[in-house]
Amino acid sequence: HSIHLNSVRNTNTATGKPPSGYDYKLYALFHTSIIEEDSNSKASGNVDDNECASILQKLGYEVVVVDIPVPLDEIQNDFLRERLPQNGCCGEKEFIKLWAYTLDDHPFVVHLDLDTIILRPMDEIFDFGLHGKPITTSTKFVFDTPIDGSDNNKGIENEEAKKDVIMWDKEEQSSGHNWSTINAFFTRDYNMRPAGKRPVGVQGGFLILRPSKQIFESFQSIIREGNFESQKGWGGKGYQFYGAMTFQGIIPYFYDIIQPNTSIELNRCLYNTMADNPRDKRTVNNVVSGKCRDGRNDCEDCRERDIQDVRTAHFTLCQKPWQCLPHKSDVLQQRLCRKLFGEWYKVRADLELSCSLKNHVPIILIQHLSLPKTKNMWYLLSY
Repeated sequence: HSIHLNSVRNTNTATGKPPSGYDYKLYALFHTSIIEEDSNSKASGNVDDNECASILQKLGYEVVVVDIPVPLDEIQNDFLRERLPQNGCCGEKEFIKLWAYTLDDHPFVVHLDLDTIILRPMDEIFDFGLHGKPITTSTKFVFDTPIDGSDNNKGIENEEAKKDVIMWDKEEQSSGHNWSTINAFFTRDYNMRPAGKRPVGVQGGFLILRPSKQIFESFQSIIREGNFESQKGWGGKGYQFYGAMTFQGIIPYFYDIIQPNTSIELNRCLYNTMADNPRDKRTVNNVVSGKCRDGRNDCEDCRERDIQDVRTAHFTLCQKPWQCLPHKSDVLQQRLCRKLFGEWYKVRADLELSCSLKNHVPIILIQHLSLPKTKNMWYLLSY
């Protein structure tokens, strides 16, 4: 529902105008095991009989049942083939996210995990990716050293505007290239590496990509060859961290090494924020300490961001809103989490209200639904 609220379809706003110029179509990727393991689906051989799939279909999702892009027994490298099923959260099944690249009826696909929420439109990214319009937003931080340690000082045309949305000011990620060559936007998960250690994996719950069956086939070839070394990762280039064998590792390997300069790392305080500690030591009594995990001398603390700046959030460290953790202490570690929970409950209340109006069912809204003492109180893919 948060996708709908930040799309061209939403005219129920203060101005009567939609907040975005872009429409959406919803997909849900399901692994084939849903039919094999669900009794109703197994009996009929039809995913429509699965309770979860049925609910998503009623909400407007097109359910797509897929298997992993490359069967395990086709992976040529014994080391990868034998260890992949135990890697990361989901083993080889996390590779089903790569099927997003095959949805080429759309100019861009936004792949999200289910525990994410859209808080603001992402038109600045789509305008750039589709039309070359410079990314424009406020400037608060200037970043210095790109992820690969290079000293390139090129980038998107509007240098001042991009500093807040894009993670690295000097990054070669868009240098000297036409906007049409940028095929992916993502955030990286610096929590999975020692401070300053390179390379860094992507955060697997968020990826904006330009669909391409050719790129999908490239991923299939990489997996099938299985060039993943012990302690060195994909291509022996150092991609070794939690989940490195799967999505979190193969995506940065592809865009850093195989097709460099075709992706942009977004500011993780605005996109896919997790309200995480940017330093490698605990925050005590609102005092931060330790080295910046991303390797800079000084780094932004996303927990201090105004929630009005946040485009998307991922409920990982904050945990899930439906678990009802209070986050009631007035400390740096909990303030943004509490506000993000409040936003989730606002969207939940709006969804229930819109469903009741659509179906002519009366509903009683509880005033404190958006959590006490909280002021502030699609996207195409989930799986």
